[in-house]
Amino acid sequence: MSKVFEMDHPLIQHKLSFIRDKETGAKEFRELVKEISMLLAYEVTRDLPLEEIEIETPICKTKTKVLAGRKVAIIPILRAGLGMVDGFLNLLPAAKVGHIGLYRDPETLEPVEYYCKLPSDVPERDLIVVDPMLATGGSANAAIKFIKDRGATSIRLVCLIGCPEGIAAVQKTHPDVDIYIASIDEKLNDHAYIVPGLGDAGDRLFGTK
Repeated sequence: MSKVFEMDHPLIQHKLSFIRDKETGAKEFRELVKEISMLLAYEVTRDLPLEEIEIETPICKTKTKVLAGRKVAIIPILRAGLGMVDGFLNLLPAAKVGHIGLYRDPETLEPVEYYCKLPSDVPERDLIVVDPMLATGGSANAAIKFIKDRGATSIRLVCLIGCPEGIAAVQKTHPDVDIYIASIDEKLNDHAYIVPGLGDAGDRLFGTK
């Protein structure tokens, strides 16, 4: 079973309070999502492997450590996931960025892929899938499947807010994908919105309704 990491850092929790507030406008909302994403990126990358190299400082030669092994790619689920990308790139500027677009079929209610553009070397990278909300888990499960179908084997899912239902759905379908989340909220309501949540993340990011 995959692991779930709920990030309780004081700065993350402080900023979450403001993005939950319905009075927070789109500009401030975008800035806060970016800041929280950067803080999450710090935690998500905590176990990246290191290797030792030798460099020369202005004083002498010394051995120090740099990131080793596979490279990283950030994969936002469109459209709301776009709001989290810059925060991750602030800490991982060399990471490549892929995109996955999904919509829900009105008859079957199943997620349908309408766009998928990933780095060509995706099987060789550690992938971080980002989406602000983990509600039913349908979009996350579909996105992860599409990525796996293209050869990915190392995947992490990062969200701002989720609920037990969505987490359970991802764990059941993708038990090899660890979940990093800033807050696990109470539940889903009858309209599949997270309670207390923050509303529609995409609408609040881009000022749409």
